[in-house]
Amino acid sequence: MWRVGEQVWIGVDVGGTKVLAGVVDDEGRVRRTALRRTPGRRVDVRMVEDALTEAVEEAAGDAEVLGVGVAAAGFVDADGERVMFAPHLPWEDSPLREVLADRWGVPVVLENDATAATHAEATYGAARGARDVVVVTLGTGIGGGLLLDGCLHRGRNGMAGEFGHMQVVPGGLACECGGYGCWEQYSSGSALVRFVRERLGIRPTVLEDMCQGNPALLTGPMVTDAAGDGDLLAHEAFQHVGDWLGVGVANLVAAFDPDCVVIGGGVSAAGDRLLDPARTALERTLVGAARREIPPVLPATLGPGAGLVGAADLARQTRR
Repeated sequence: MWRVGEQVWIGVDVGGTKVLAGVVDDEGRVRRTALRRTPGRRVDVRMVEDALTEAVEEAAGDAEVLGVGVAAAGFVDADGERVMFAPHLPWEDSPLREVLADRWGVPVVLENDATAATHAEATYGAARGARDVVVVTLGTGIGGGLLLDGCLHRGRNGMAGEFGHMQVVPGGLACECGGYGCWEQYSSGSALVRFVRERLGIRPTVLEDMCQGNPALLTGPMVTDAAGDGDLLAHEAFQHVGDWLGVGVANLVAAFDPDCVVIGGGVSAAGDRLLDPARTALERTLVGAARREIPPVLPATLGPGAGLVGAADLARQTRR
């Protein structure tokens, strides 16, 4: 239990399917969390704000909240005031930082979720000590973040790192952003599930029993569990998604030549089942691979909570 009078900083990671809030100490450790489901994109924006509020209140308990960092899955402007667009959430040119600060009565820092995760991994995690880092987060879609010469790179509009919407297949699959052939349509949690759904019934698989014969009930964690049990279809799905991951990472390495590439987000829980085919594809497709040092592709060490850890730490920094 949290002691009455204790002062805490809270980070909130708002993704396409869930809201995760947590109390984060000054060493990057998550002390307590609260989870809510994201209502979706086609709902009143206040329903998402309600989910955020419930998660923050549960995580805080009886403690005094000094500030909240919100890591949002969307385009956050350079001033950290507004969510300009969120492919999987109902925010469009929304003054989210001010809305939440007024509602909660505490200072709020707003950051893109993958940029917040990049800050966390560079400060406490897999990229600690590196100067140039590319972070790719795999969840419902793909997010990304950049650390260049030791500093977070947000870009002129605050929208740097939206790697998931690089076009990798001209005229390819439709994306929720309105484009076609975006990278996240081929390497993400959604892509993983779609690959399996399209092949259910073609070969024996435990996934049919796991989703009770209803493909609509299939989830990414089910595929991960099935792969861990040796299911061939689940293994093939990770090979496919991992290969596309490596192709996209090769483009990013060609552009930024980083010290390392960190892969985070919920899908990364599959570990080397995902990362090994990605490493192979990176070596196969990276320009000049035989004449350069290929950066390591590392699993994020802070797990799916990296965004909230980074957001809380960025909020804490505003008080220093």
